[in-house]
Amino acid sequence: MSGLSALTARQNSDGGWPYGNASPIRGSSCTEPTAYAMLALIAVGESNSPEAKRGAAWLAGRQRPDGGWAPRPGVEQSTWVTALALLLPAGTLSIQREKALAWLAAEGGRETSWLQRTRSYLLHGHAPPASASGFPWFPDTAAWVTPSCFALLALEKANRALRSNDYGERCRSAREYLLSHTCRDGGWNHGSTKALGYDSDSYPETTGQALLALHQASGDQVQRAIERGRRHLESCRSLEAMGWLRLGLLAHSQNVPDCPVPNGHGGIQEISLNILVDAAAKGPNVFLD
Repeated sequence: MSGLSALTARQNSDGGWPYGNASPIRGSSCTEPTAYAMLALIAVGESNSPEAKRGAAWLAGRQRPDGGWAPRPGVEQSTWVTALALLLPAGTLSIQREKALAWLAAEGGRETSWLQRTRSYLLHGHAPPASASGFPWFPDTAAWVTPSCFALLALEKANRALRSNDYGERCRSAREYLLSHTCRDGGWNHGSTKALGYDSDSYPETTGQALLALHQASGDQVQRAIERGRRHLESCRSLEAMGWLRLGLLAHSQNVPDCPVPNGHGGIQEISLNILVDAAAKGPNVFLD
């Protein structure tokens, strides 16, 4: 079974996609896997397919009154997954896009507030720069690397679509957050560069995501991150991490080796990432277009 066939075969009857690997334990539809599946369909020119239209209807029907999205039905709070929904092109999703963008742009890590910066200075002798504001997983919590990457990509895409720079300052701040949170080896982990007084090492998946989000950045720091990403890819055994690393390296015009992945292997995210990597290697990258 091809990756595309495996993806469409796992779509739930309500139009969304679950995290689960395969039938009969399919699981309920959730925002994150549905967004990844939709991005994969769009990347291979299937945005008008019945599966894509049903997926778009599922996502559009789950937009919350504040403009954001919850991780799944039954959760009454908008979270970071709002950025994933906003990565879908405007023509494929009938939503209140301006309201969603306003919700996302207003989010920021709690640690950059005046109160938290003062507390950090008193406890640790230093405080994060207020100009480097990332994005949290949930509102009113600390910023982390992964949600900051996707929020940055979504706001950049909005600027391109609107042919404006309405979110330019928020994007600049998110880039500064990511660049200020590199680990000692040049890559990224979840966002904590030190733990219990020790320097932390990077993770392959977050290094790939940050390279993708920083596709417009250059310089010695980015070059070091690219080299760290290539070393991660050489030893990586995770399908998800391989996908993010390849997407991140491709975003910096790096030649990446083929990483054969059994068609249809893994969960929805792994299958979708494999499709997205193949498409990006041939030209279009839905995260950056």
